[in-house]
Amino acid sequence: MKILLVEDEQKLADAISKGLGLEGYTVDHIADGKKVLTRISLHRSDYDLIILDLMLPSMDGYEICKQVREQNIATPILVLTARNETDTKVQLLTSGADDYMVKPFSFAELVARIRALLRRPTESLPEKLHSGDIELSLSDRRVTRAGTEIILTLKEFGLLEYFMRHPNQVVNREDLLNHLWDFNYVGFSNVVDVHVKNLRRKLGDGDNGTVLETVRGIGYRLSE
Repeated sequence: MKILLVEDEQKLADAISKGLGLEGYTVDHIADGKKVLTRISLHRSDYDLIILDLMLPSMDGYEICKQVREQNIATPILVLTARNETDTKVQLLTSGADDYMVKPFSFAELVARIRALLRRPTESLPEKLHSGDIELSLSDRRVTRAGTEIILTLKEFGLLEYFMRHPNQVVNREDLLNHLWDFNYVGFSNVVDVHVKNLRRKLGDGDNGTVLETVRGIGYRLSE
C-alpha cells in the first residue's frame, strides 16, 4: 500500500516514513499544502491513504480536505492535529477527513488507525486473499501455496498483494512502480522485472503451473 504523508515537521515526518517503511508501506512525503493538493489532483489513483497534518505552510488541512472531496477523490484521509477540542474534531470530520489523531501519539496506534482505514475503502477488502492454491493473509503478512508457507520480502509481498487484488487483469510496470516505490525513486529500470522474477521463483512458477504471465511489451497478469 502507498501512503502520502503531508507533514512539515521534518523530524516527525522522517520518523513516520521510516517506521511505515519497516511495516511494508511505501511513503511519499510533502511538506507544503498547495504542493500536496497539486500532487493529489494529478496522481489521485496512486495513493491508498493520505496522512495529513492540520497546520501546514500555504494551505491548512481543512482546506485540503475540502478541495480533495470537491474533486470527488475518495482516498481515505487521516489528519494529525495538536488540537484536542471537540469543535476541531467536528470540523475535521465535516471537511472530509475519515479519522484524526491528536499529537503526541504512539506509532503503534498510528499503524492501527492506518490498517483500520485501509480495511474500509469503497469496497470491503477481505483479510485474506485467494488465487488458485495461493493464500495471502494481510493481518500477519503470511503467504502459502497449497498449504506450504512461502517467505517473501516486503516488496515481493506487496507485488503479490497488488496482483491478487487485480486478478486476470493486465498490470503494467508503471502501475507497479507507482504503487510500490515512492515518487522520487531513482534506480535501475528493470527493478520490477527483477522482483517479479524472484516472486515467480519463490511461488514455484513452472513447477506448479504458471501463475504470473508476462504480457509482452505491457506487464504481467495473475491468472486465477
